[in-house]
Amino acid sequence: MLTVFWTGLVTYLCLASSKGLPSVSIFKYDKIGHLTFHFGITVMWFLFWKSTFKNENKNALLKAFLFSFFFGITIEICQGLFTETRAAEVADVIANCCGALIAVVFIYFCTKITPRI
Repeated sequence: MLTVFWTGLVTYLCLASSKGLPSVSIFKYDKIGHLTFHFGITVMWFLFWKSTFKNENKNALLKAFLFSFFFGITIEICQGLFTETRAAEVADVIANCCGALIAVVFIYFCTKITPRI
């Protein structure tokens, strides 16, 4: 299942040691990564819940957004508590939320254009 794989990959990349990785000294590139991760998480979990419940779940989009939101906060807390090379940042949570919100808008417009989604 691609959704679980993507969520696991994001978890690994956010919690793995950053020793030996090239540092990104430009603030915006790090935040674009967070935005992209959470855009993908929101879209994939929406599609998963929508297809699993065969259109019976009218809250798939809300669930996907809330999952991404709380997942992002949890990852940031874990970075602060359990890693030595990562830090919890409020700016990362904001970038995560922006990615999830962009996904919500994207999905909303796609479902208006193509109601089958």
